[in-house]
Amino acid sequence: MTTVLIVDDQPLQRFGFRMLLESQDDMAVVGEASNGTEAIRMTAELHPDVALMDIRMPGLDGIEATRRIVSSGDRTRVLILTTFDLDEYAYAGLRAGASGFLIKDAQPEELLAGIRAVATGDAVVAPSLTRRLLDAYAEHLPTPGPETTPAQDPRLTSLTDREREILTVVGQGWTNTEISTRLHLAESTVKTHVSRILAKTGSRDRIQAVILAYDTRLVKPS
Repeated sequence: MTTVLIVDDQPLQRFGFRMLLESQDDMAVVGEASNGTEAIRMTAELHPDVALMDIRMPGLDGIEATRRIVSSGDRTRVLILTTFDLDEYAYAGLRAGASGFLIKDAQPEELLAGIRAVATGDAVVAPSLTRRLLDAYAEHLPTPGPETTPAQDPRLTSLTDREREILTVVGQGWTNTEISTRLHLAESTVKTHVSRILAKTGSRDRIQAVILAYDTRLVKPS
């Protein structure tokens, strides 16, 4: 059973989400929050598998709520709802630690599939789209120190040369199949490498690994 916290300041929107989710045998809505402050409190109390997070809300918005939920170490994963795919809010949500985002006019089956994917640890944004977002908002990337190089970044020091190579191409938006074909590796081997990269760097999912590749300048905006 996947438990979901609905976060949206519009009562009718929350009602619609609840009706959809409760029609599913494998989902349960454990609560509703109307702003970011309530979302943080209810996440700490209820520990839902997924927080379905609106962005624009009065008071504390969905971006800051996502940042605080993720930084708390809670197991809850956040799925952001946004208006456009190449949207600065979507970019900010991913950098805050969201496991993905969906467009608000997504079909019901897309929303349900997205919630299920996030709950099992998958990311609900294609790496290629994550890269497009990062390229679009590259001016918001942190500025590295003058003496900082990828080789010196502490988040990368435990990676093997092969893992660093794979993190780089993950950051460039390659899928596991593309990595397997281009680097002449079995796809199962690629999956093992990606899992180890996530574990060693503390990345919650593939999206956060893409962001890490940008932050450490393994990948530079095109």
